[in-house]
Amino acid sequence: MADIIGTLGFIVFAGFWIVVLLVMVVLFFVRIVIQYERGVKFTLGKYSGIMNPGVNIIIPIFQTYRKVDIRIKTIDVPKQEVMTRDNVPVNINAVIYFKVKDPAKAVLDIQDYMFATAQLAQTALRDIVGASNLDTVLTKRDEIGAQIKQLVDIETDAWGIDITNIKMQDVELPQDMKRVMAKQAEAEREKRAVIIKAEGEVIASTNLAKAAKTLSASNGAMHLRTLNTLNDLSSDQSNTVIFAIPLEILKAFEGMSKKK
Repeated sequence: MADIIGTLGFIVFAGFWIVVLLVMVVLFFVRIVIQYERGVKFTLGKYSGIMNPGVNIIIPIFQTYRKVDIRIKTIDVPKQEVMTRDNVPVNINAVIYFKVKDPAKAVLDIQDYMFATAQLAQTALRDIVGASNLDTVLTKRDEIGAQIKQLVDIETDAWGIDITNIKMQDVELPQDMKRVMAKQAEAEREKRAVIIKAEGEVIASTNLAKAAKTLSASNGAMHLRTLNTLNDLSSDQSNTVIFAIPLEILKAFEGMSKKK
């Protein structure tokens, strides 16, 4: 009986240490890579492959790895004071959207790919905006953003970085320039108002000429128009009364005076 108890105790003791050993193996040799990550593995200091999502085996001391997030990241480019081609100083900021498409290059070929991408985008922003007029910067932000993206994407491709988009956010103008542009917009609106009013006068004069021609061609039309005008005046509550005399009556009096 004692032998059986001793054997069971030994089995429990051995099982406990086996479990502890397995846990230590898992802690020391097994690494978990999340779905949106990739691991760049080094064996004795040399690049030895990419660790995909899931369970990966790493031999301590001999092997190390570095995780790289492959999700789309954003970098805020701080405001840059840029002189446009027509010598107008503007403050512009932008946002960069990018992701790592080659984790090995992002780790091996560049020390800090996020900082390098931000600096490169600032330089490209200055170059593209500096070669554009102010009107182009204000009205064609998407086109300028596409040009900056193309320029940055070419440079970062060697680092395993894919630039998905670059958006310009704020374009801040000097106060003097804002006042000048406001005056320009006001003058443009006044110009449009004058043109519209002149076009209306032309249309009104044409219609009046047609109406006068129609009234003069019909006998009694002017009298009917006069009566209609008097009817409209009768509904007015003002104290002023206007009597309209048709030209035909004046011409009749003129003819009678000539006969005498």
